Amino acid sequence: MNKPNPLFDHQVLQTRRQFFGDVGIRFGGIAMASMMASQLNAQEIEDRVHPALPNLPHFPGKAKSVIYLHMNGGPSQLDTWDYKPNLVEQFDKDLPKDFLGNRITTMTSGQAKFPVAPSKYEFKQHGECGRWVSSLLPHTAKIVDDIALIKTVHTNAINHDPACTFVMTGSEVPGKPCMGSWISYGLGAETNNLPAFVALVPNFPNGSNAQALYTRMWGPGFLPGKHSGVVLRAGAEPVLYLENPPGVDRSDRRAMLDALGKLNTKGFEKFGDPDIQTRIAQYEMAYRMQSSVPELTDLSQETKLTKELYGPNVEKPGSFAQSALLARRLVERGVRMVQIMHRGWDSHGNLPVELGNQCMDTDQACAALITDLKQRGMLKDTLVVWGGEFGRTVYSQGKLTKERYGRDHHPRNFCMWMAGGGIKGGVELGETDEYSYNPISDPVHINEINATILHCLGIDHERFTLRYQGLDQRLTGVEPMKVVKKILA
Repeated sequence: MNKPNPLFDHQVLQTRRQFFGDVGIRFGGIAMASMMASQLNAQEIEDRVHPALPNLPHFPGKAKSVIYLHMNGGPSQLDTWDYKPNLVEQFDKDLPKDFLGNRITTMTSGQAKFPVAPSKYEFKQHGECGRWVSSLLPHTAKIVDDIALIKTVHTNAINHDPACTFVMTGSEVPGKPCMGSWISYGLGAETNNLPAFVALVPNFPNGSNAQALYTRMWGPGFLPGKHSGVVLRAGAEPVLYLENPPGVDRSDRRAMLDALGKLNTKGFEKFGDPDIQTRIAQYEMAYRMQSSVPELTDLSQETKLTKELYGPNVEKPGSFAQSALLARRLVERGVRMVQIMHRGWDSHGNLPVELGNQCMDTDQACAALITDLKQRGMLKDTLVVWGGEFGRTVYSQGKLTKERYGRDHHPRNFCMWMAGGGIKGGVELGETDEYSYNPISDPVHINEINATILHCLGIDHERFTLRYQGLDQRLTGVEPMKVVKKILA
C-alpha cells in the first residue's frame, strides 16, 4: 500500500511553536494573539476524535453524512429503470454495428451475432413524477418522488475490479484513497465512540455470480490509516479482536492504553511519523467501540413497525436488510460515511433469475431506508446513493429466449439514483438512445457523481486535494469534472 512521505507529513504536523523555533524566528506577540483568538475553537477540535480539516467544509453543505449503496456487479439498467418498450419489436434481431462500436468484452466478442434482448419485465409509472419503474422494484417504486434518477452515468472501465476501483476512488489505478476515506479525512465525524467511516459487506443470494471485493474499496490509499473504513461483520463479533482477552478487564485495558499512549507520544515527538498518531487513535477507538458497538448492533431497541418496514430478513445477521437498518443507526450516531457493498449483480447467463434474486434481496430495504430516514427527519441531511460500477448490454450473451437471457458489461450508460441531503426528489436526468447503448442527452461521468456527493457535503472537489507523487490528488481525478447541478435541491 502506498504511504505518505514521512518528511512531508512531519512538516505538516509540526506545531506553530516547533515551526517558528526551527527557523529561528520568534513572533511571540503575534503567536500569543493568534492562540488567544482561537483558544475555544482549538479546544473544541482537540476534544473531537474525528475533527474536520481546519478549512472544511468550504461552504455550508446540505448533507451531514452519506450512505452509499453499492450494487457490485453491474445492475441491468434495461431491466430496472431505463424503459425501452419499442425493443419488443427488435427481439433477436442483430444490434446494428453503428451502435455496437469496437469496445466489447472478450466474453461476447466471439459471438456470431449480437441479438437484441428486450426486458421481460413490465414497467409502470409511479409517483407524482410519473417515473417508469420495473416490476422488479415494487418497493423502490413507492419512493420515486424522493429520489433523483440519473440514466446516463458512464465510466472508463469495462471490467469489474477496475470499474469498482474507479467508482470508489476516482481512478482505475489501485492505491488511491476511497471516497469514504476522503470524506473521513476532510470532514471527520460528529461521534467520538464510532469510526468516521464504516463499511458493511452483507450476504447475497445463493447462486449469484459474485465478484471479489478488495479492501481498496474502503481503504485509505496514501491517506493516514485511521481514515480506513472499519468493516462490521455479521454475527456475535462485529469487529474482530475488539473484546478483551480472558482475564483482562476494562480497567486493565485502560491502564495499558494510557501507558502505551505515553510511549507512542514520545515516539511521535522524536520521529514525527504520522503512522504513530494513527496507531494511538486506533487503539483509543477500539477501546471506545467495546461499548458503542454492542449498543449499535442491539436491534431490540427498534420498534416492531420499523423492523417490518425493512422486511423479514432484518433480524438475520449479515442480511442486506439488517445492514440498511444499521446504516441508519450509524449515521444517527454521528458516523460520516456508511458504505454497503452488496455483491451478485453480474448477470451474464440467466439474468431473469439472477437479477430477480438480487432485487428481491435489496428492494424493500432500500425503500425502507429512505422512508425511515424521512420519518425521523434525517433524510434532509443524509445523502443516499444507489448504483453499480457499470450497466449491461442490450444484446444477449449466450442463448436468447424471451424468458432467459444474459447481458454483458456496458460502461457507456447505466442508472444511479440519489436522495436526501441536497438532492431534488422526483427528477430524472439524461436520456439514452433506442437501444440504451449511448447517452443522447446529459451524459454524467462517474467522477461527476463523486463531485456532486462532495458538493452536497459542502466540499468543492477542485479545492479538496492532497499533494502526492508530485500531483494534487483528488477524489474526482485530474480531468475537469463538474457538479451535476440539475439534480440539486
